[in-house]
Amino acid sequence: MLVGVPKEIKTHEYRVGLTPEAAREYINAGHQVIVETGAGLGISKDDDVYRAAGAEIATDAAEVFAKSDMVVKVKEPQPSEWVQLRESQILFTYLHLAPDPDQARGLMESGVTAVAYETVTDRNGGLPLLAPMSEVAGRLSIEAAGMALRANNGGRGTLMGGVPGVLPAKVVVLGGGVVGTQAARMAVGLGANVEIFDRSLPRIRELDEMFQGRVSTRYSTSSTIEQAITDADVVVGAVLIPGASAPHLVTREMLGLMKNRAVLVDVAIDQGGCFEMSKPTTHEEPTYEVDGIIHYCVANMPGAVPLTSSYALNNATLPFGLALANKGVAACEDDTHLALGLNVHKGKIVNDAVAESLGF
Repeated sequence: MLVGVPKEIKTHEYRVGLTPEAAREYINAGHQVIVETGAGLGISKDDDVYRAAGAEIATDAAEVFAKSDMVVKVKEPQPSEWVQLRESQILFTYLHLAPDPDQARGLMESGVTAVAYETVTDRNGGLPLLAPMSEVAGRLSIEAAGMALRANNGGRGTLMGGVPGVLPAKVVVLGGGVVGTQAARMAVGLGANVEIFDRSLPRIRELDEMFQGRVSTRYSTSSTIEQAITDADVVVGAVLIPGASAPHLVTREMLGLMKNRAVLVDVAIDQGGCFEMSKPTTHEEPTYEVDGIIHYCVANMPGAVPLTSSYALNNATLPFGLALANKGVAACEDDTHLALGLNVHKGKIVNDAVAESLGF
């Protein structure tokens, strides 16, 4: 199979679908790899490094899309990309279709078979291809919150860890999954006062054991969330329902309960966001203000650390990508976990949660 890697074109997206090392694994398995020129520059890998791995270098994205049997990306295809996809081609990337009906229709009309990283599962019920980017985004969420809290960036002027004699920031984390756990870990490490919310009692017990009293754990209800955010300096939205739109846990009305110029970081923005007033932003203009509250809603947070992110992502996606390259769509018949990654096939949405969220 000919596997193609176009350069990512989303604003300030520097990751790459295949690292040179991953490309070499495909080639060693008997496949061909074609990489758009400059695709690896964000991770400091030029065309010569890919050539040394055995890949062909394409002059532009059009050549990659035209020649490839399978396209491997990082972010969802942009409008100029999905029109270049075709029937009999496989797309393997993050899609996040639930809040994006235009992309869903574009993929359906193209006839492409689209496998989404974020809905592939494992035997433990986890999301192995989403987890590495969730780890990165969770950790970055606290860095982003710290920057947004600074007065010169419009924030309250609070230092995350405080200093002796001055209280640290209060950080509320909504969701105790991978993102929430990593956010809490970073916030605790900086000395913040942290509360983490979840609706799974077994998970709450795990978190309590994990943090050994350094984090307060709370069962998530509208009332407990309202109580917590009234004196929060930072609220991190880290709720995920696989394939579906995220629930709005903080409404616009609730913003009036919060401290002026507190910060909301919505890591769930790819799935529509878990704050009512969230809308996607970019690394170029990461924040905006609603009712005196700073919203940070960058939809590709890990793109800011592409070297770490690309290698972490490739470590997870490689075996699944190789299975698709070796067997084509039939790989989904052999692996029920990979089959759950199938979002679009033969012009239809074939993932139940995605279809329900889109109303298709």
